[in-house]
Order: sequence, then C-alpha cells, then structure tokens
Amino acid sequence: MMFVLAIAGVTVLGILTWALVVRGSLAPDLGVGRRFRPLGPLLFQIAAPREVVFDVISSPYLGRTPRALKKKLEVLERGDDFVLAAHHTRAYGLTATTVETVRFERPERVHFRLVRGPVPHVVEQFELREDSDGTELEYRGELGTDLWTLGQLWGAAVARTWERTVESSLRGIKDEAERVAAKRARRRASR
Repeated sequence: MMFVLAIAGVTVLGILTWALVVRGSLAPDLGVGRRFRPLGPLLFQIAAPREVVFDVISSPYLGRTPRALKKKLEVLERGDDFVLAAHHTRAYGLTATTVETVRFERPERVHFRLVRGPVPHVVEQFELREDSDGTELEYRGELGTDLWTLGQLWGAAVARTWERTVESSLRGIKDEAERVAAKRARRRASR
C-alpha cells in the first residue's frame, strides 16, 4: 500500500511540476548539461514595404496594444525601442506565459530574448529585407535546455509549439501588413 501511495505522490508531483514549467511559473535554469537547438528559419514574402511590416510588428509593443491582442500580449515595461513583454500562448491545454525582452532596430530587425519561460534560453530575431516584391521577413532563433538528453527531449517538444506559435504570428503580420499596404495604395490611387 505504501508503494502505491509513493508512486501516486511522485506522479502527482511530476504532473504539477510539468504544468508549472509549461505555464512558465517554474522556470528551471540549472546551467548543467545545456544543449542548444535552432529555431526556424521561417521565411515569409510580404507584399508590403519594409516600413509597413516593421510598424505592424512594433506597434502593439511600442504603442497601444490592440484589444484583439490583449489576451496574447501584455507589455510590462515600455521604452523608446525596447520593451519587456509577457506573451500568453495556449499549449498542452494550459496557458503558457513567457516573459521576453524585445528590442527594435528600425526598420530591419526585431530581437527577442527570453527572461522567463518553459526553457532557460531562447534568443530570436526577425530580419526584414526589402526586395522587388515588398519585404522578405526571416525568423531565426536558438533554444537551450539543461539536463543533457532529458532537456533535449523537452526542448524538442517546446520547439515544436514555439515554432508553430511564431509561424501563426508571422502569418498574422503578413496579412495585416498586406492589408495596410493595399489600403494605402487605394488611398494614393484615389487622390
């Protein structure tokens, strides 16, 4: 009977720990057995000028966060070209919260660095390049986990969700930037 209770206790503790790590409430950073893996690259061709794309990315952070994003983005501290922001994402049936610094280099780069989340290390970058069709947006990053192979397995699971979330955000950025660019082009044409 004691063995069954011990197994049940360990199982409950394991599930609780997993839930806290997924939610970002428990952010283990042991610095032991750190392994890194790339995130991306993801490439998006956007039919909009680079300035428009940059504004679509930066405005929820540097300006007023739109009501539609309030459940996903919470700016904790705001400067001229630097913010501390909490991102809320559904993952594994829970709401995962990551806290990141976001630094803006107008008009070509946006840098993200994880402060608190389900893994101890993430750095990411959006690079915006002008081309004949508008803007090429490239996403690249690096995710790091501790505890050798065990952390590497956790990192693979986190990376899948992380990249899907970023890809979804980039699709939204593409759609909004193209909408804004088309609206501006219609306005210019009607003048």
